[in-house]
Amino acid sequence: MTTARGGRTVRDLRRGNRGAVLQRLYFDGPMSRQELGPATGLSSGSVSNVVGELVADGLLEEAGVVDSDGGRPRTLLRVRPGSAHMIGVDVGETRVRVELFDLALTELARTELPLRPRGCYDVGPVVGHVAAGITTVLADAGTGADRLLGVGVGVPGIVDHQAPGGSVVHGQTIGWDAVPLERLLRATGVLPEEVPYLIDNGARTLGQAEMWFGAGRGAKDAVVVLFGSGVGASLITDGSPDGGTTGGTPLEWGHLTVSVRGRRCRCGALGCLEAYTGAESLLARWAERGGGPARPGAVDEEQALSELLAAARGADPVAVELLEETAEYLGAGLSDLVNLFQPERILIGGWAGLLLGPYILPSVREHATRYSLRHPAGRVTVGLGALGPDAVTVGAATLPLSAFFATGGRRAAPEPTAELPAWHTSLSARVGGA
Repeated sequence: MTTARGGRTVRDLRRGNRGAVLQRLYFDGPMSRQELGPATGLSSGSVSNVVGELVADGLLEEAGVVDSDGGRPRTLLRVRPGSAHMIGVDVGETRVRVELFDLALTELARTELPLRPRGCYDVGPVVGHVAAGITTVLADAGTGADRLLGVGVGVPGIVDHQAPGGSVVHGQTIGWDAVPLERLLRATGVLPEEVPYLIDNGARTLGQAEMWFGAGRGAKDAVVVLFGSGVGASLITDGSPDGGTTGGTPLEWGHLTVSVRGRRCRCGALGCLEAYTGAESLLARWAERGGGPARPGAVDEEQALSELLAAARGADPVAVELLEETAEYLGAGLSDLVNLFQPERILIGGWAGLLLGPYILPSVREHATRYSLRHPAGRVTVGLGALGPDAVTVGAATLPLSAFFATGGRRAAPEPTAELPAWHTSLSARVGGA
């Protein structure tokens, strides 16, 4: 293999050039060949060669022509949306959501499978839901796995990408202790070996979605908060004006201590932020004060939180006080992020954040400013995410899309699957009937 300057091979350079053209057209297209040169830093000859390859591969298509100053009209190019598909999976608090997208992230099919009882994170049923969801969306869209770049999965917890044989999830709050999720999903056999599973923390996938397509676009430094049954966050320090960040660092922000010897968190520790701000703990505190849904066992967490919000809007004093306390805890927690990382933006997403945000956001901003140092507080804006409740799923789908860019428009090869321990092999054999 011929080696170019800097130790990179000719293959590396070609892959990088293909990725640069694809990414620029994806975020800023349609563009002409003449515009792609300055936009990517490539010579006109390199642009011509790369575009020719990508058109031959079926990844680019013409998108009309524009007049040029005194010359021939210029042909515009864009990434062909139907040339590839991605699946995004959100392992959420009440359900597993699976969506199929084309390359432009237009939704082609979706399904949701409830976790019953609510919040039941037994590994077998979750893996079974993901496998069933993949099968369903492919069938509903009338497509197969041949154009599938990969499956991105957003999960609660810490994801170890370096584990032998695939990503392992450490989800202390959901009872997952070193779960080899990638190997378990591969063992279901619903997809060919060449289709990769890409697993990451749900707050990180939310952050990537908002930075690429949502309220974070254009920011260099941001923190995106996932506020659902629990709370988490993703720190982005490498954003770019075209939205081309490669994600962020997941922060176990919900497990900062905000009250010494305080309420017990579902992680087992005392005084965590999540024990005062997560939807699960918020509803528990409402019940402790004599509130709660009229039929507690008949509603899920999202409906119960909607009833709490309705009570507050109806001037119920307990509900009003509870949401004000939650706003102060959230604001204090955000002040830690402001003082530590000094971001340009803080965005609050997740189903609970989007539900409560319009009611509590002014108070959250006020408390965040009060608890922060003046200088970093003066440069940060605090707002809501723009992508709605599907943001984690969209972000999960960008995981194979990122790999697509990094490999120059070729499907990333999955890691070899190591042999599963006996108990996991037994579990995966039962997944089909979970």
